[in-house]
Amino acid sequence: MDTQGAAGGIRLGTARGRWVVLTTALGSGMAMLDGTVVNVALPRIGADLNASLAALQWTVNAYLLTLAALILLGGSLGDRYGRRKVFMIGVCWFAAASAICAAAPTIEVLILARALQGVGGALLTPGSLAMLQAVFHPDDRAAAVGAWSGLGGVSAAVGPFLGGWLVDGPGWRWIFLLNVPLAAVVVAVAARHVPETRDPQDPGRFDVRGAVLAALSLGGVTYALTEGLKGYSALAGVAGVLLGVVFVLAERRTAHPMLPLELFRSRQFTSVNLVTVCVYAAFSGIFLLLTVQLQTVAGFSPLTAGVALVPTTLLMLTLSSRAGRLSKAIGPRLPLFLGPMICAVGVLLMLRIGPGASYWADVLPAVTVLGAGMTLLVAPLTATVLAAVDVQRAGIASGVNNAAARAAGLIAVAALPALAGLSGDAYQVPAEVDSAFRTAMMICAGLLATGGLLALATVRTDALAPDRPVAEPDCDWYCGTTAPPSSPGRRAATTLTGPDGPDRPSPPDPPNAPDGPARG
Repeated sequence: MDTQGAAGGIRLGTARGRWVVLTTALGSGMAMLDGTVVNVALPRIGADLNASLAALQWTVNAYLLTLAALILLGGSLGDRYGRRKVFMIGVCWFAAASAICAAAPTIEVLILARALQGVGGALLTPGSLAMLQAVFHPDDRAAAVGAWSGLGGVSAAVGPFLGGWLVDGPGWRWIFLLNVPLAAVVVAVAARHVPETRDPQDPGRFDVRGAVLAALSLGGVTYALTEGLKGYSALAGVAGVLLGVVFVLAERRTAHPMLPLELFRSRQFTSVNLVTVCVYAAFSGIFLLLTVQLQTVAGFSPLTAGVALVPTTLLMLTLSSRAGRLSKAIGPRLPLFLGPMICAVGVLLMLRIGPGASYWADVLPAVTVLGAGMTLLVAPLTATVLAAVDVQRAGIASGVNNAAARAAGLIAVAALPALAGLSGDAYQVPAEVDSAFRTAMMICAGLLATGGLLALATVRTDALAPDRPVAEPDCDWYCGTTAPPSSPGRRAATTLTGPDGPDRPSPPDPPNAPDGPARG
């Protein structure tokens, strides 16, 4: 056992700190990996299961739908019953659903199993970040999140390479079977090395109504965008929007809401989540259509299409932790502005990818610039949104941020092909794919630029500064809740349970701690 074992006291440089980062990165990376792997396999899945483009979109979106709708509930469950416990349950659930995906005889069964995967992802994803925020020393949290982002980003980026190799080799079903042994490793390491943390003030009541309303709202909008705004699908879209309004009204009146609207009293928290929506909508569109463009138009095999994204992997592996430290030193505003802008340049360079494209002249420059921007962006984005709330609300805060990212990706995957003019079986026609890809990349570049400009206008330079003054909420920004503001710079103790001893409270952080509320 490390000497620095108390909640909020584990140091990144210790053996226990490294085990915690590795465990959380492997668990959340398993979910990230699956998303990118599936993108590479989509053309082969479509051919094997005789699926239309809409069915392939649902193969992606069934997962994103349940993940986005339930991830807030997953964060609340972790805060109440123990973040490590809920994380481990989510890992096991995800592995079981992956086995069903691997055995799916039809596209309908695959879509259903992907929805079940999303439930597991909703349990494990918020817990991974919340554990980092709760157990690490304040001075090491930004670096720990950076290391987590780098390793998790590697999982997402290595997915196309691994997926391509598996699709070209034993077959696309192995991209799901791979999760089973990986999950076994994650559970074993978590049980031995990760301390248990929870919110001792959690009331233990869960907003099931909110989760159902969120799922129905997102489902209606997604169905309408995927199937086209006509007939029953248009009615589903209207119903989805109305249910979204009902969800917000219900959350305002619920004593223990799934989405505590008072979180949005923090201007920092709100603005960073808006940036998240912009950039992750773009990323989802890019990685969905780039792999199809490389295979259908440029003539790459699944394996070579995956290898094409290796520079992104290497950049995130080597530089994300440094980006986390940089954002703490200079403030997050500049990285959150430059990161999306650099990504937008990389996306515009992708317009060079077409029939007979050269990897060295056309693909490599684009993915390298994109990877540089992602490296600069991801760690400070995550660290800033977590620093905007009290540490005992880390689970729900990471859940909100993840829900924003997944919901953005869900809408992008549903809407972007239609906006770009791609539908039916056109994903198998090179000329149709090429034209749609160019339109889609222009849209994605615009989303990234919007996210960067929004960060420049709204994110505070001192958002991660240890001596940052804390002000009361600005009600001109959002005060749509009756809950009183929490005391500036203070938070309740976090209970920790480790394999080496009983539960014990850690002392509250002093006023104006590095991760205290960002208000004003």
